[in-house]
Amino acid sequence: MNRHSLSLLAAAALAASLAHAEEGMWMPKQLPQIAKALKAGGLAMDPAKLKELTQFPMGAVVSLGGCTASFVSPQGLVVTNHHCAYGSIQYNSRPDRDLLKNGFYATTLADELPAAPGSRIYVTVDMKDVSADILNDKTRALAGKARTDAIEASEKRLVAACEADAGHRCNVYSFFGGLQFQLIKQLEIRDVRLVHAPATGVGLFGGDADNWVWPRHTGDYSFYRAYVGPDGKPAEFSKDNKPYQPKFHLKMASSPLNEGDFVMVAGYPGRTNRHRLPTEVDFAFGFDQPAKIKAYGESIELIKAETAGRREGEIKMAARMQGLQNTFKNYSGQQQSYDGSDILARKTAEFDRLKAWVNASPERQQRYGADIAAAESLIAQRQATVKAEYLMGYMSPVLLSSARQLYEIANERAKPDAERKSGFQERDLPRLRAAQQSLERRYDEPTDKRLAAHFLAQYLAQPAATLNAAWLNALGLQAGQDEAAIRARLDALYAGSQLADTAQRLAWLGKDVAAFKASDDAFIKLAVALYEDGERRENRDKELAGKLQKAYAGVQQAMIDYHASRGEAVYPDANSTLRISFGKVQGRTPGSDGSNWTAFTTLRGIVAKHRGPDEAGGEFNAPAEQLAAIKARDFGKYYVKGLDSVPVNFLSTLDTTGGNSGSPVLNKNAELVGLLFDGTLDAVISDWDFNPKMVRSICVDARYMLWQMSKVDKTTRLLEEMGVK
Repeated sequence: MNRHSLSLLAAAALAASLAHAEEGMWMPKQLPQIAKALKAGGLAMDPAKLKELTQFPMGAVVSLGGCTASFVSPQGLVVTNHHCAYGSIQYNSRPDRDLLKNGFYATTLADELPAAPGSRIYVTVDMKDVSADILNDKTRALAGKARTDAIEASEKRLVAACEADAGHRCNVYSFFGGLQFQLIKQLEIRDVRLVHAPATGVGLFGGDADNWVWPRHTGDYSFYRAYVGPDGKPAEFSKDNKPYQPKFHLKMASSPLNEGDFVMVAGYPGRTNRHRLPTEVDFAFGFDQPAKIKAYGESIELIKAETAGRREGEIKMAARMQGLQNTFKNYSGQQQSYDGSDILARKTAEFDRLKAWVNASPERQQRYGADIAAAESLIAQRQATVKAEYLMGYMSPVLLSSARQLYEIANERAKPDAERKSGFQERDLPRLRAAQQSLERRYDEPTDKRLAAHFLAQYLAQPAATLNAAWLNALGLQAGQDEAAIRARLDALYAGSQLADTAQRLAWLGKDVAAFKASDDAFIKLAVALYEDGERRENRDKELAGKLQKAYAGVQQAMIDYHASRGEAVYPDANSTLRISFGKVQGRTPGSDGSNWTAFTTLRGIVAKHRGPDEAGGEFNAPAEQLAAIKARDFGKYYVKGLDSVPVNFLSTLDTTGGNSGSPVLNKNAELVGLLFDGTLDAVISDWDFNPKMVRSICVDARYMLWQMSKVDKTTRLLEEMGVK
C-alpha cells in the first residue's frame, strides 16, 4: 500500500492546479497541501491547525451519526439543525404535549429531555491509515466472498483493539472505492438530551414546499446537550450524570458577516458519487433513482391519506415522513438536472480518456487494464440484481423487519463475538435495542398495513418467474393477487403477532434460536422461514462484493495516477468521515427561477410568506409571537443597516451534501456565523457532477438564531451559557 498512499499524497499536494478552488470536501490531513488556496480565499488562521482533530476548531465539531453538530459552550451544549433533532422532538411529542408544533425550551438542566433512543454524539479523536492492515498480502491473494470475509475480519480485529479504550466507538472507513482504509476513533457520548427547539413554524418554516428552494426563511436550528457519568466518562442516561465538558467549543462571531466573506464548513458529509464509472451513472439515473422517486412519492401520499385527521398517527409517522419528503425532493431535483444534460456524455468521455491513457503504456495497461474490464462487468451483474429485487426493500411490514432483525441477533449471539457479522457484535447491541425500542412511538399499524399491501401488490404483479419463491411461500401469497387479497392475508399476520407491544418485542432480544423456532407469533415464524433465503442472498452479494472490491480499487488508483500525471488534485468522495469545505458568501445571478438571488434573506420574507395554520398545508405558519416582534421592529443588536432587517438565511459557495446538515459555518477566524442546512434544488446534482456556477449551500444566519432565541423564545439561560450578552 506504500505506493498507493504516496500517490494519494502526491495528488493532494497538487492543489494549486485545482480547476475550481472551492470544489472539494477535503480530509483534514490534506489541508496543509491546499494551504495556498485557503489563504487566498481569506482564511486568517494557520491552515495547518485545521488538520488537528483534537485541537481548535476541529475538536469542537461532532457527528450525530447522520448529521453534524458542534459544541458551543463549556458545558456540552451542542447546536445542530432542527431537522437533525426532529426525531427526538417527535419522540418526545404527544397530542397533549406537541413539541413538534409548539417547540421546547428547558429552563433548567433538570428540564432537559432524553433524546430519542439510540441518539449519540460522536467526538472524533483520531484517524489512522490502516490500508496495509486491511489489504495485507494474504487478503490480496483472495477473491470473492473469501476476500470480503478477510477484509471484514481485519476490520473487526482493528476495531476491537481500538475499542478496548472504553467509551469509544471505532470504525474502519473505505476511501476511493476500497483503495485506502482509515480507522477512525470517536468518543461515544450516549446520554444526549434535548435542550431547545423552536416551534415548527420557525424550525420547519416553509416545510416541503420550500425544501431545497431559495429564497429561504427557515430557522433550522436546535440544541442538544451531551452528558457523561459522574466520573466524566460516557454513560447511559442517569439523573446523576453531569454535562460533558469539551476541550473546545465554538464562539459566536465577533464581526458581522457580509457578502463576499470567506466561510468554511467542517462536517460529516454522507456520500457523493463524483468518481463513479459511467455505467454506474447511467444506471443511477436510468433506473435506480427513478424507481426510488416513484416509491417514495407513493409512500408519501399513502402516509398522508392514512394519517389524515389522526394527529397521533401524524406524530408517529412524522420522522419517517420528513425523511421521505426530503429524499424524494432531492432525488427529483437530481433527476431533473440530469435529464437532457450532457453529464453522461462528459463522464463517458472522461473515462475514455482515462482508458486511452492506460492503453498508451504497456506498463499501465498491465497494471490497470484487467481491473477496468472486470469492474465494468461486475457492476453490470450487481445492477441486474438490484433491478430484479428493488421492490423487496419496500414491501416488508415494519414488524416483519423487526422480527428478522431479532432473529438475526439470536443466530449471531450463538457465535463467538469475533465471528459474528459486522453490525451484530456485542458493541452493536445497544444500537439494535434502541432501534427496537424507538418503534414504540414510530409505529402506526394502519399506515404500515397500507404501505405493505401497496408494494406487495406491485411485487406480485411482476412475472411469476422473477419472484422470490421463499417470500411467496412464507407469506402465503401468489403471483397476481390483488391488494384486497393481500390485505386480508396481512390482517391475519398482524392479528397473530404481539410484536407491536414494546415489552414483548424487547423480550425477544434475550431469547435463543430454539425459542424463535418454537414460537407461534406470526411475524417471528415468518422471520424464521425467511432466514435461509436471507443468508443465501447475503452470501451471493458478498461473493460479488469481494470480486468488485479488487477491481474497483484498481480503477480508482488508475484515476488518481492519471490526474496526478496532469497536475490535478484528487479528493475522495464523501463517506461520512470528517471533511472541510471552503468558499464565500455569495448569491447567484440568475437563480434557477430566472431572478437574481441575493446573498441574504430577511425577516420581511417571513411576513410575506406567512399564511397561517389552514393555508398551504400549514407550512407557512409563523408563530404569533415572532410576527409581533417583527412588526414591532424589535431587532436589537442583530439589525443590519444594509438589509434594514435581521438576516435570516444566506447563500454560500460551500461544497456540501447530506450529512453536512447542522455543520457549523465558520468565518476566517473560525467563529460561528451560521449552520448549514440545505442546498438549492438545481444544484443537488453536484453529488454526481460539480458545477461551480450552480452550487450553493443554504445556511441559517447565526444572527437570526440569536434574535429568535432572545426576542421571541426568551432562552436567556442558553444565551448566557454561549457567552452572548
